[in-house]
Amino acid sequence: MAEMTQGRDAAAAAQSGLDDLLDLDKHKLAQVPERKANATERWMKYLGFPLGIAVFLLIFYMPLPAGLTASGQAVLACFALALVWWVCEPVPTYLTSLILMLALVFTDGWDQEHVLGVLGFDVIWLNVMAFVLSSILVKTALAKRLALNLIIRFGHNASKMLLAFIVLQLCLAPLIPATAPRAVMTLPLMLVVAAIYGSTSDKVNGFGRNLFLQNLLGVNIFSSGFMTGSTANLIAISLIMSLSGEKVFYTDWMFANLPVVLVTMLLAWFFGPRLLIRLKPEERRPVIPGGIETLKRQLERMGRISFNEKKAAAIFGLVIFLWITDRFHMAWFGFEINPVMAAMAGAIITFLPKVGIIKWNEADIPWHLMLFSAGAYAGGLALDNSGAARWAIGNLFRHLDVGPGTNFWVVYVIVIAANMYAHIFFTSKTMRVIIMMPIVIAVAQQLGFPVLALALPAAFTTDWVITLPINAKPNVIYFSTGQFSVLDNIKYGFVVSTLGIIILTIAGMTWFRFLGITP
Repeated sequence: MAEMTQGRDAAAAAQSGLDDLLDLDKHKLAQVPERKANATERWMKYLGFPLGIAVFLLIFYMPLPAGLTASGQAVLACFALALVWWVCEPVPTYLTSLILMLALVFTDGWDQEHVLGVLGFDVIWLNVMAFVLSSILVKTALAKRLALNLIIRFGHNASKMLLAFIVLQLCLAPLIPATAPRAVMTLPLMLVVAAIYGSTSDKVNGFGRNLFLQNLLGVNIFSSGFMTGSTANLIAISLIMSLSGEKVFYTDWMFANLPVVLVTMLLAWFFGPRLLIRLKPEERRPVIPGGIETLKRQLERMGRISFNEKKAAAIFGLVIFLWITDRFHMAWFGFEINPVMAAMAGAIITFLPKVGIIKWNEADIPWHLMLFSAGAYAGGLALDNSGAARWAIGNLFRHLDVGPGTNFWVVYVIVIAANMYAHIFFTSKTMRVIIMMPIVIAVAQQLGFPVLALALPAAFTTDWVITLPINAKPNVIYFSTGQFSVLDNIKYGFVVSTLGIIILTIAGMTWFRFLGITP
């Protein structure tokens, strides 16, 4: 009898532990997660503070280079300081962003009105509204239900679970062109899955780091598989057409680049947990006592889907419908509902008395992340506005000494590498395309190469914004969970970016040549 009582107590304790683990309300994104730094990160913190100041002083007080304005030099100095501190984290990332905004104004790099005006940008509003929508999935436990179904089906081991998210991101990419909504849709599922594999914001493990970084790749890189995957892709195509007269069709883009994207993601899925961020044996399976059967019982305990879950699904479904059908809005409504307004409409319904689901204080909005984003965008826009970014890219191509008679494949690799790594210094894909694409087209025309042979592969790199949390909206959203560090992001993103250059080069010599893109 005593043994039976002990058994029931143990089962109850295990169930209580599982309930705590799956309770996402206990893992608030609005709270800045505390991570225990390893030895390398501690040294980076110590050295990063003086290094950032030294880099700032070196750039700010060096003789003004030809072609660079005084404001451009100030912006370069301020951004370099912020970049060192974002990477080394001697102070919190959001504090670095605030320092950057202050420094831009005090050094006359960019005026106060424009610096502070960044908080009114649609990207900031989209992030706020998206976190509100994400909150209803958590509050109603719909995210928990969806995640349990996903894990019961695919989650017997870490490899299958990671692959399931790759398939999910691939399916969402052609349906929802905006990357931030896709990140928000999958975020609650990822938090539950990470927790079941033992990774939470206060106790991160290898599985959580791989899961979030792999999805950061998936959200961004899968967008490059489709011409409509991002607005920047369309701008790149329009620049190619207007500056060279070459026309590119949707299928031209997809047939050429989607295989490259799929190969890259599968290689990242295979090598990520084995080489980049290795999984320990105990991190390869769910940490739940009893395994998948316990999760099945947990799902059964949830019972039938509740009315509030159905309301959450309906609100989210409405927003997704508006995101997917944006090209038809003019015909249907006489006006276009952009992603920000669609998300705001969903948030309004969410907060409506007696109709909605949550109150304002129940919305899990990481405001520190909004400040981090604002500083990053202010720095990136100041680089563009001051001409510093264009000056730096132009000088890069001039110093590479590319001239008539240079082998096509040498130029090809230089162009791909320059466009790929340029995302590290740009916080806007649109700005990067507007600056880089005319340069690439001019290089092709000057050297007598087919424009598409250089410009289209360069355009394929547009959405590879994967090396820093500041490089794209999904990166910022996933970074808010505390499941990976800036250093993790750099290592993972830089390796995959380099892998992308190699794959695009091989594709240029084989697949693109077969399609008639490269000579």
